[in-house]
Amino acid sequence: MDISLQQVGYSYAKGTPFEKRALFEVNASIESGSYTAVIGHTGSGKSTLLLHLNGLLKPTEGVVRIGNVSITADTKAKELKEIRRNVGIVFQFPEHQLFEETVEKDIMFGPMNFGVPAEEARQRAHELIKLLGLPEDVAQKSPFDLSGGQMRRVAIAGVLAFKPSILILDEPTAGLDPRGRKEIMELFNKLHKEEGLTTILVTHSMEDAAMYADQVLVMHEGRSVIVGTPEEVFADAERLKSFRLGLPRSVAFQRDFEKLIGRPLGRLALTEGQLASSIAAALKEEGER
Repeated sequence: MDISLQQVGYSYAKGTPFEKRALFEVNASIESGSYTAVIGHTGSGKSTLLLHLNGLLKPTEGVVRIGNVSITADTKAKELKEIRRNVGIVFQFPEHQLFEETVEKDIMFGPMNFGVPAEEARQRAHELIKLLGLPEDVAQKSPFDLSGGQMRRVAIAGVLAFKPSILILDEPTAGLDPRGRKEIMELFNKLHKEEGLTTILVTHSMEDAAMYADQVLVMHEGRSVIVGTPEEVFADAERLKSFRLGLPRSVAFQRDFEKLIGRPLGRLALTEGQLASSIAAALKEEGER
């Protein structure tokens, strides 16, 4: 399902003395099956934006289109059910959303809420337990008896259980150690590719945006200020700096290395692997001179 935002604006508590403008004339297009990273400093409007993508918030102005459905300020709640069935959101600390007495029941809750028969929902739960690398015997355990990392995987399974075609990730690795962050991000990347999902990652990590995304959307003070490929977005360090954002570590190291040798390496190194290859090639070339 393609997604487009056309002149989208949003105000919290509109029409009251507490009104606060959060989004201003946001325009963006996200193609079906793509992986988009949304980056920006704290308070830039990232989280407000993502809440528009399944109708948890409706725009004060403008239109959000998801597939064939248009969401405006006047859209009725009953018109959003199909959108919410197709859009899954993994919030920060998703394990805080666990509530059932067993892992199996927690994962089954979402699809059953959308009318999936209990036996089919149970089958999905067990498939996801296996897919997410959890031991089969966790199915009958309380989710609150699991480790933090396992709880997060159960919560993610609950989002995936109703088979969304669009997956929105709001800082999904918050609070995890480096190993846990890498495992979760690799899991989402695998799901994105194997399930053909449209994935939208809201993140403070320039490294994750550079490594996984096809497209990067930069938010600043409630506006969409840059949209482009990771190569396009991270090539302009000064512009990013003006929006209080930095470069991925590999790109920053590349720029320092280029100053040291007095010439560009060529291709922008978005990952440590690309950086290592580029530096090795440059050093070999220097040695042959």
